[in-house]
Amino acid sequence: MTAATASNLRSRIPNFFKLSVKDRIEALRAHTDLTEEDLVALEHGSHTLRCHVADKMIENVVGVFGLPLGLGLNFLIDGQEVIVPLSVEEPSIVAGLSGAARTARLSGGYKTEVSAPVLIGQVQIVNPANVDNAKQKLLEHENEIINLANSLHPKMVARGGGVQGIEVFHHRVPEGGIKGAPERDMLVLHLLVDTRDAMGANIVNSMCEGVASFVEGIAGGKVFLRILSNLTDRALVRAQVKIPAQNLTMKGFSGEDVRDGIVLANDLALVDPYRATTHNKGIMNGVDAIAIATGNDFRAIEAAAHAYAARSGRYRALTRWYATEEGDLKGEIEMPVKVGTVGGSLETNPSVRLSLRLLGNPDASKLAGIIGAVGLAQNYAALRSLSTAGIQQNHMTLHARSVASTANVPQELFDEVVDALIESGEIKVWKAEEIVSRMLKKTNEVPTPEAEPRSSACGKVVLLGEHAVVYGRSAMAAPIPLAVESRVVDAEDGVQLLIPRWGVEQRVPPLDEHPAGVAGILALLLQRLELTNRPMTIEVFPNVPRAVGLGGSAALAVSVIRALSTHFGLGLNDSQVNDFAFECERSAHGTPSGVDNTVATYGKPILFRGPSQERPSSFQDIVITTPLPLIIAQTGKESLTAGTVARVAQAWKKNKKRYERVFDQIDELTIAGAEAARVGALNELGDLMNLCQGFLNALQVSTREIEEIVEIARRHGAVGAKLTGGGGGGSVVALCPNGTESVKAGIEAIGYEAFAFEAGGTHVQ
Repeated sequence: MTAATASNLRSRIPNFFKLSVKDRIEALRAHTDLTEEDLVALEHGSHTLRCHVADKMIENVVGVFGLPLGLGLNFLIDGQEVIVPLSVEEPSIVAGLSGAARTARLSGGYKTEVSAPVLIGQVQIVNPANVDNAKQKLLEHENEIINLANSLHPKMVARGGGVQGIEVFHHRVPEGGIKGAPERDMLVLHLLVDTRDAMGANIVNSMCEGVASFVEGIAGGKVFLRILSNLTDRALVRAQVKIPAQNLTMKGFSGEDVRDGIVLANDLALVDPYRATTHNKGIMNGVDAIAIATGNDFRAIEAAAHAYAARSGRYRALTRWYATEEGDLKGEIEMPVKVGTVGGSLETNPSVRLSLRLLGNPDASKLAGIIGAVGLAQNYAALRSLSTAGIQQNHMTLHARSVASTANVPQELFDEVVDALIESGEIKVWKAEEIVSRMLKKTNEVPTPEAEPRSSACGKVVLLGEHAVVYGRSAMAAPIPLAVESRVVDAEDGVQLLIPRWGVEQRVPPLDEHPAGVAGILALLLQRLELTNRPMTIEVFPNVPRAVGLGGSAALAVSVIRALSTHFGLGLNDSQVNDFAFECERSAHGTPSGVDNTVATYGKPILFRGPSQERPSSFQDIVITTPLPLIIAQTGKESLTAGTVARVAQAWKKNKKRYERVFDQIDELTIAGAEAARVGALNELGDLMNLCQGFLNALQVSTREIEEIVEIARRHGAVGAKLTGGGGGGSVVALCPNGTESVKAGIEAIGYEAFAFEAGGTHVQ
């Protein structure tokens, strides 16, 4: 199949979920071929079904019921970009689908196969005089039956559809169905109708009606029911995806762990109908959402899917996930999907017409293929969540947003209230109202300080020297104010970690249980500080996202170490905090340079020199006379530093002389950049940043998203722009001595999130 072929269509719109509704609609202008009329209709809600139109669709109309219309992004299906309209009220479905599609597109996306759009019509023949004879006669008259049925819909035949064949089945009915009735026989004639782009229910029903008398005369019995079947097992969709294990890596879980967890979860759904029911319901979360958005009969699709799942006599999963010989994760789905893209009910609803235009006006087979891919993507998202962090954690933020909306939280307070709800652990309407009341209360009272103060640490932005610093060269870095805060409070038993904004609430086991991720780092830290047996709750309040190249993990470590020192009176100085944080970084990233933890600890612009065989690492302050106006833009893709550092190391081992020369050149740029910053030569510093980006691109740690942001930033006035951190995703830093507003607006206009601050200052927008 091929999906939408619009020349402007791009399903990858980074940070789309963070934009306002108005800005999302504006982003569609650049990424789709929706008309100006479509965009205006979305903005003003005029695309929705009107009451007088609804009155013509069903009986007793008194109003119109609304559902949210969201977009599933990042889909690559059979090599084509697809933006998927989804009408659904349940949180996490749209986000889960978009995340799954984003992972899948890295390895080529989804591949689909779609059979002909055949719908089955059934003609029931009861009390035939001779069952075997009647069945034989019906089969002998196949051509006459087909021709009669097709004569009722010549336009369908002209479009390549119509009845393609018949089948006849013999069923024996046990006694007692009708009072006093003995065991008896019946025949069922199937009309196999290719309905092309129509859903086809009315067409098939009228064909069954039209051939009833003729069939009755041939079979010698009495025709009773004449109606379609919703078990559309002749209209099958098969979709598949293959994901390399390294693309499955996530915080706290290796790619192999995630792969094997998904396979194990699917295995249970293949043998246990109780798990399979919930498993398949998850698939239908995505399937129903696009079916509703495109005006199709989701109830019929549901019925067919569940019946097909039980075709072997035991209800089981519609998907299969397994590890290939190469170690990749392979996913497959096969299910009946009979949908339409033309017809009265579809053309009546303006929202449906807009959804189909957004999909590129696909025919029924193309739409069925897209739906199959969506079902497989939704299943991956659910299994990944179940086998790693758990579904409940992923729902937390979305649930808090829903509660805040119900409580009518003012827009200007919305995000702050959501964060406060999550931190409180009471995600309730009354709690949201209480938080709003507290925020709006205007008094002269001095707020009571918290019993346990928060300890803080800075994030970092590397202006020059990434990767080279790992090989003993220099890096120039500056702090991002107040990246992470932490607090330690007493508890009754064990050690608990609470990071509300990341949906983390978990026990920190001892080190001998080999905990992974943040819990593993904290277990190591507690052992080093001899606090393993002290019960406590460690609360962390991050103000930067995870894995975006801004030193979040180091800032977390530093803030937690300081909180532990404060709570337990350890009296750690900055040097000791830095050493412990570096040990945490080494546990997280393997071979860190030490830049992140040093900036997080000391909170100053520094020129850092990485360790070598001859000497340890060292750093010196950079006194910046002219503040550096910086923009940080986030690609929306995680930067897994350990992976990019390992890839560069592998290349270095193959040709050390060549790479050492590259690192020497980066080192020269970095030292010159530090001097330019000292004397306020910002244009020169920008030039050096641009040159450094060229080297980082050559080291293959840049990405398409990074290069896009870099180009936009420079075009809108940045004198220098480059990736910051490990690369492979993460963030971009841009130097903007002529003002940050134009650069920030340009970056946000193409769908990325950005913020501005001054290095050494405290102002963040």
